[in-house]
Amino acid sequence: MTLSRRTLLQSSAAAAATSALGFSGCSEQSVPTVASKPGLAQNLLNQATELMLNAYPESASSAGIDSGKYAALKSRLGDRTPEGQAAIKADVKTLLGQMNKIDLSALPADEALNVEVVRAVFDSAAEGFDLPYGDMALLNSNWSYRNSPYAVAQNTGAFVEIPSFLDSSHSVKTGEDAESYLERMQAYAGQLDGETERTRIAGEKGVILPDFLMEKTLGQLRGARAKAPERWGIVGAIAAKLDGKYADRAAAIAAQEIGPAIDRQIAVHEALAPKANSDAGIWAKPQGDAYYDWALRAGTTTTMSPDEVHQMGLDELASLQARMEPILQSIGYTEGSVGARMTALGADERYKFKAGDPGRAEIMEFINEAVEDIRGRMPQAFETLVPGFLEVTRIAPEVEAGAPGAYGGAGSIDGTKPGHFWINLRSTDLHNKFTLADLTYHEAIPGHVWQGEYTFKQPLIRSLLAFNAYSEGWALYAQQIADELGVYDDFPVGRLGYLQSLAFRACRLVVDTGLHAKRWTREDAIQWFVTNNGSNPEEVRGEIDRYCAWPGQALGYKVGHSAINTLRDKAKSELGTNYDFRRFNDAVVLGGSVPMTVLGRIIDDYIARDAG
Repeated sequence: MTLSRRTLLQSSAAAAATSALGFSGCSEQSVPTVASKPGLAQNLLNQATELMLNAYPESASSAGIDSGKYAALKSRLGDRTPEGQAAIKADVKTLLGQMNKIDLSALPADEALNVEVVRAVFDSAAEGFDLPYGDMALLNSNWSYRNSPYAVAQNTGAFVEIPSFLDSSHSVKTGEDAESYLERMQAYAGQLDGETERTRIAGEKGVILPDFLMEKTLGQLRGARAKAPERWGIVGAIAAKLDGKYADRAAAIAAQEIGPAIDRQIAVHEALAPKANSDAGIWAKPQGDAYYDWALRAGTTTTMSPDEVHQMGLDELASLQARMEPILQSIGYTEGSVGARMTALGADERYKFKAGDPGRAEIMEFINEAVEDIRGRMPQAFETLVPGFLEVTRIAPEVEAGAPGAYGGAGSIDGTKPGHFWINLRSTDLHNKFTLADLTYHEAIPGHVWQGEYTFKQPLIRSLLAFNAYSEGWALYAQQIADELGVYDDFPVGRLGYLQSLAFRACRLVVDTGLHAKRWTREDAIQWFVTNNGSNPEEVRGEIDRYCAWPGQALGYKVGHSAINTLRDKAKSELGTNYDFRRFNDAVVLGGSVPMTVLGRIIDDYIARDAG
C-alpha cells in the first residue's frame, strides 16, 4: 500500500468524516519531539518486533516463524508471573519513549505509517500496564483481542488459551519439535502458577471475579482435574504424533507439574470465592471507572464516552430493526416486537439442528458448504485475492462451557498452518440454520481468516499486531459483503439472521456500557438483550459473562463496522463513477490492521489515487 506524505502529515477529510464517532490517534505523549536520525525508525521497529516475540513467544509459532532465527522461541511461553509482567511493562515504556522522539515528517510514507501504528499500540499498552491490576493483552498477537481485569477467568488465562494453542499452532514433525512441546508443557505449569499469584495479589486489592464467573471458572478447573491427566487434550495432541513416543513423558508432566499447578489455582480461587459478590461491572472494582475508560479506548480506538456508545447502540438497533420489519412481515411473523418475533423464529423447528452428535456433524457440514460457496464469490469482492487457508475445528469440550460461540483467525505467515474457525458445539441449540452461515462469514471467509492473510503482506511487526475495532469491524463488514454478493437472495430468513447479527453487535454497545458504566446487573443485561434482539437465552448468558470478563472488547465490532461504512460512503461520494467496490475492499485490507484514524487516511489516499 503506497501512501502519500500528504495523507500522513495533514488532517484528512476521511478523518474528519469519522470525527463524529470520536476516533483518536496516539496520545499527546506520542507527539514527536526531535528529528529522526538515519535508520533510527527502522531500528526501533526491529526492537519492537524482538520485544513482542520474546515477551510472547507463542506469537512466533502462530505466525509460523519459530525456526531459523527464532527457533529458540519454539520451546518457550510468555512469562505470566508478576515479575515477568513488570519486565514487559518496563521494556514497553522504554521503547515507547524512544519512538515518541521520531519525527514522522522525516520518514518515507510507508515507514512513517509503520511507526505510527506500532507507536499507537505501545502507547495504549503502556496505559494499560499502569493500571493496578488486570491482564494487558494488547501486545500479544495471539490474544490481543481481549484485555481483562482478571488474570484468570472462564475465558482468560493459560488454562483456557495454552492447550488449544499447542494443539493448533505448535507443529510437531521432528523429535526436536516434540522436545520443545514438552518444554512448553512445563512452561505452561509455570504460567498457571504465575497467574495464580497475580490472582492472589489482585484479590488482596479487592479485584475478585463476580460470583457467577467464579463458579464457572472453578467448574472448568475442577472439571479438568476430574479427568485422568493422560486423557487431557494437551497430552493427546502430542500422543497422536510421532508414533506416540512422547505420550508417557507428556502424561508425566501433566500429572506431576500441570495438575498440581491447576490445584494451586483452584485453591486460590476457592479462598477468594467467599468474598465474591454478584456485581457484574468493572465499576465495582478499585479504580473501576478509570479501567473502563482505558478499556473502551483500547477496544475501539476512539474517545467516545460510555454515554455516547450507549446511545449509538440504541440508535443502530432501531435502524436495523426497521430493516428487519418488512422481512418478518413477508414470512408471516406479523405480531409482537421484532425481538419477540425473532425469538419465535429461533424456536421454529425448521431452522434447528439435530441434538447431540448427529447435529454436531450436521453443523460441520453446513459450515463447510457455506465456506465453499462464499470462497467462489470472492473474485467479485476483491481484486487482490488470498488463499483463505482454513480449518474448521471444534472448541475443546473441556473449555466449551466458558468459551464464546465461535472465534477465528488466520494461519501462519509461511502458509504451512491453516487459519481456524473454532466452533462451540457444547449444545447444538447454540446455532441455527438462519444464522450459522453469517457466523461463518464473520469468523472465516471473508472475515477473520481472510483478512488476517492480508496482514502477511506487511512487515513482520505489522503482521503481529491487531486492533480490535479494525479486525472486528472488518468481520462485520465481511458479513455485509456476503449479503451484498447475494448469498441470501433466495433465503430471506438468512438475511434476517444477518441483520439480527448486526443488531446483536448494536446491543453489545448498550449492554457493555450498561454493565460497566451504568451499573446494570447481570440479569438486567441478559433480560434486555434477549427481549430487544430475540437472541438465544443460552447464548446471551455466555455473551454477558464474556463482557463481564472483558470490559470494552465487545464495543469494537459495531464501532469499527460503522466507521468502515462511513469511509465507504465518502469514497462513493467523492469518486462517483470511478468508485469500484473491489478496489475499496482492497484498500481496507491491504493497509493492514490499524487504528481507525489511520484507516481514514489510508482510504483518503485510495480516493486520491482513484480520482485520477
